[in-house]
Amino acid sequence: MYAVIGIVILLVMVFGGFALTGGALGPVMHAIPHEMLIIGGAAVGALVTGNSLHGLKALGGALGKVFKGPRHTRQDHIDVIVLTTKLMKLLRAEGPVALESHVTDPAASAIFAEFPRLLANKELIALISDTLTLIVVSSGTLEVNAVEDVMDNAMKTHFHEMHEPQHNLQNLADALPALGIVAAVLGVVKTMGSIDKPPSVLGGMIGSALVGTFMGVLLAYGIVAPIAGRLKQVLDADEQIFHAVKQVIIASLHGWPQPLVVESARSGLGHDFRPGLSELLDSLRGR
Repeated sequence: MYAVIGIVILLVMVFGGFALTGGALGPVMHAIPHEMLIIGGAAVGALVTGNSLHGLKALGGALGKVFKGPRHTRQDHIDVIVLTTKLMKLLRAEGPVALESHVTDPAASAIFAEFPRLLANKELIALISDTLTLIVVSSGTLEVNAVEDVMDNAMKTHFHEMHEPQHNLQNLADALPALGIVAAVLGVVKTMGSIDKPPSVLGGMIGSALVGTFMGVLLAYGIVAPIAGRLKQVLDADEQIFHAVKQVIIASLHGWPQPLVVESARSGLGHDFRPGLSELLDSLRGR
């Protein structure tokens, strides 16, 4: 929502300010479609050239995240700590055999079924189930540092894939001023081919060519770069729930008391998602 408001403010202030200072919007509006055809077409072509079909689909999905915001709510972060703590408590109390059926088939697990919103995040559930399956099949003989390294590697790979669209958008923002210059140069070439025209006509053609440079810079620094920055914020927020899972599992394997386990996970969350410790402990008791 804020992204839309920001873009509207940007356009109103730029074009409104130009009009208030005596600028004629007519020639600019007339030139924009043609310049955008060149700049936008070149930008789309560059994105298609530099990405696979999967990457293009991920980019489309990522743009939706800019306007929707982070995927998980504050309650989801509470739930994931509760879920992972329950699983680790089951492992400690009843052993790997009791845990096996839950982590090998989370969709059929009564414990996972308590958290349907979390089940929709396949990557998150895979991190929990795959890590605990590894512990189950090893009968709890794995070193804690080894488990932590495996989780870090899985999260690093997933986060890298998550951030690819953001890197693509930032690269596009860096390229747009140059693409604007391309459009402007083509406009100048067109103008030079009409050098015999009256000055009033040449002035309009030169002005149209400069609109290309203007649009390239405006799109780069006014729209695409801020969208890339906002996407990074959203993706960073989406990472926090994975770190909470890791912290609960690793702290539990170290044998920490349950209040300290949940506090270690809670304290790593950003303020937008961090519940109070009492609230989190109450949720654990309520489950």
